[in-house]
Amino acid sequence: MTKVVEADKGIKVWWHLTRPHTLTASFVPVLLGTSMALSINHETVHFGLFFAMLIASMLIQAATNMFNEYYDYKLGLDNENSVGIGGTIVRHGVAPKTIMAIALSFYGIAMLLGVYICAMTSWWLVAVGLVCMLIGYLYTGGPYPIAYSPFGELVSGAVMGMGIVLIAFFIQTGDVTADAVIISVPSMILVGAIMLSNNIRDIVGDTEGGRKTMAILVGRHNAVTVLAGFFIVSYIWIAGLVILGHLTPWALLVLLSVKKPIEAIKLFRAKEKPLEVMPAMKYTAQTNTIFGFLLAVGLLVSYFI
Repeated sequence: MTKVVEADKGIKVWWHLTRPHTLTASFVPVLLGTSMALSINHETVHFGLFFAMLIASMLIQAATNMFNEYYDYKLGLDNENSVGIGGTIVRHGVAPKTIMAIALSFYGIAMLLGVYICAMTSWWLVAVGLVCMLIGYLYTGGPYPIAYSPFGELVSGAVMGMGIVLIAFFIQTGDVTADAVIISVPSMILVGAIMLSNNIRDIVGDTEGGRKTMAILVGRHNAVTVLAGFFIVSYIWIAGLVILGHLTPWALLVLLSVKKPIEAIKLFRAKEKPLEVMPAMKYTAQTNTIFGFLLAVGLLVSYFI
């Protein structure tokens, strides 16, 4: 019985290491880009490419989380009292080299899937994929980690929120259109919002650790205001595209998700301690997930009706 319990704990530790609730930041953009290909270009979905892209994106996201885990430990930012989704090394005793090995193996599998995607579409995607993987590593690795700078939100949003959407769109259509770019803007903003919410929570610890995140530079109150601005712009952007005729009114399904960002901002305004604002981070991630999913549904409904 004891061995079963220990095995169960072991599985939970390894599952926790991937930071599963963050994987929606790679899943939703692939779904959105594929839905756009069907709705905008009226393409037939190639499900082999869809699933290859989906798995590769999630593997790269999980590996990026592991690089974050590894380098936060190496730089002394993680300890037994740290609040957050990391800490597998300091709390569960997983060897740092093991985490790095798993991350690199995930990259290897993603590269194999990338070869299949390129063979089926365009070999130009090799360069795009390698750049994305390099950014995933440099986000917390290398001499000048992106996550420790004011550009973390911009880079993560551009690569994951917009880049993945456009790649998913391209592998289905063979092209990247202006409509695809403008429709993916809210996805870019909301992925950046996830990173910003994380930095707002960690503002004290990150300051002590020498980071220079946007939240630190503008101050906590202003950072929460910026986060609220991210949410507002995302919803207004979709409404504007509907008014201008780029999207059908079905895209306004995204409004069903508006409760989550309101809850996030209210909590960030009311509380400051890292443990107390953890739900606000969850609401921010849920906003990205639900917003992107509802937008994809709206695109698919407008196509089939």
